[in-house]
Amino acid sequence: MSDVVVITGANRGIGLELAKKYSQRGAHVIGLVRESSSELSNCAAQVIEGVDVTDLESISQAKSQLQCESIAILINNAGLLTAESLDDMSFERIQRQFDINTLGPLKVTSVLLPLLQPGAKCIMMTSRMGSIADNESGSRYGYRLSKAALNAASKSLAIDLKPKGIIVGICHPGWVQTEMTGHTGHLTAPESASALMDRISEFTLETTGTFVHSNGERLPW
Repeated sequence: MSDVVVITGANRGIGLELAKKYSQRGAHVIGLVRESSSELSNCAAQVIEGVDVTDLESISQAKSQLQCESIAILINNAGLLTAESLDDMSFERIQRQFDINTLGPLKVTSVLLPLLQPGAKCIMMTSRMGSIADNESGSRYGYRLSKAALNAASKSLAIDLKPKGIIVGICHPGWVQTEMTGHTGHLTAPESASALMDRISEFTLETTGTFVHSNGERLPW
């Protein structure tokens, strides 16, 4: 079998474009999604629906359905962005973002870890909005908190997995024109996906745990 690439949240946006492009390169793409889309079904080798990244049982059930013995690249892409401010401080939304954006990738990685062999790559799709040093505009409390926490978890994961030969990449996709951003941004989803694939290919054990922009820029914590 060709290299297996597993992508969460692969039914739209950046996740879908990554699925398309990896499929075009001959990879065996598996999408883990709540609901599939016709575009994902047409490009992926396997689609597993009904996957809730916040629920360990749901992830375990998805693992039992995977048509592979090992994973070359695991891309934790599923995420949620809502807007909180001092005038609209919804702690329920903040908690939901933390569950999806921070604990979700950690849960998925934990469950699928036995399928990651030496040389495998675990990619965390984060955001420069999780950078404390880069924050000059405030607000977006839930997203900023959840992505900063994901960065911290990913760095620890990189240290813990390095002896096993597993590489962790922490990636900011850029400001991308997707449904999440209201289709605003500097990059199209295909452009971002292509750049991300370049970054993913560059990650090594020597650079594991680094926080990078899709354009190659190293980002501050």
